[in-house]
Parts: sequence; C-alpha cells; structure tokens
Amino acid sequence: MAVCEYCGIDGYYGREIVETEHWIVYLAPSQRYLATCVVALRRKCRDLSEVNNDEWVEFAVVVRVLESAVGELFRPDLFNWSCFKNSAFRSENPDPEVHWHFIPRYSRPVKFGGEVFRDPDFGHVPLPIEFRAPDAVMDELELVMRRAVGECWGDVLEED
Repeated sequence: MAVCEYCGIDGYYGREIVETEHWIVYLAPSQRYLATCVVALRRKCRDLSEVNNDEWVEFAVVVRVLESAVGELFRPDLFNWSCFKNSAFRSENPDPEVHWHFIPRYSRPVKFGGEVFRDPDFGHVPLPIEFRAPDAVMDELELVMRRAVGECWGDVLEED
C-alpha cells in the first residue's frame, strides 16, 4: 500500500496550520499561488461519496474559516477549490484519498515576506507549476496563517 501524504495516518503534507476533529489544513509546500493549502480528511477515505455528514458539516466550517482568514490577510480576487486525486494513479497500486486543494487567486502581484507573488495565469485553471518560497518566507507565512485561521475560527463558530 502507498503511504498517504495527506491524512496524517501514514505521513504528512506541508506545514500543518490547524487540525479539527475530521480535517487537517496544511500550508502547501508549493506557493505558486500565495496561501495555497491542502485540506485533508483525517481518516482513510477513497471517494467523496464516502464522506459522512459530520465531516461535510465540519468541512463547510473549514471553507468559511480559510476563505475568511486568507481574504483578510491577502485580499485574493477569488478562491479555487479542487478535489483531484490524479497523482495517486501515477503509482502501480493507487490508493487515492479525499483531500481538497485551496488555491487563492490574484489579479495583481502580492508582496509578502520580501517576495513578490504573481499569478500569471489568473482567470484560467491553476497550473501545477511548483514554486518553493524561501524557508524564512514559509516560516512567516505559516505563522500569519495559523494566527489568522485561529482568529477566524472563533468568529465563524460564533456566527452559528
């Protein structure tokens, strides 16, 4: 069986921002689109049809929190969400797992941590081109994302 980099059972993906009862939010290693995250179900689950009601309800809260936190931090023009499992099928024995890619999109350059982040394909499907920001920038991004997500989490729960 392949090791899962998303669910946290067999391994991890990126830098953990927050863990909920059902989901883990990671700051993705590639920051081609500033504040890109992966939201992974904490249990082994192959297909969206297998996600249970409690997990869906909590996922809705995670969506609101991430969009609110990143919206306040960086003012992206829109948020792309995708649930691709294609990479699992590159191996001989695929074992895909439910996870979501959260991709903020920007019509303008955004400065953060001394770097300028550009979205040259704004208005089109995000391209899987890797951009590794310097470690110091990732450290700072992880810190501000954790702080913003924590603040928004309380706000969203108060709304319900």
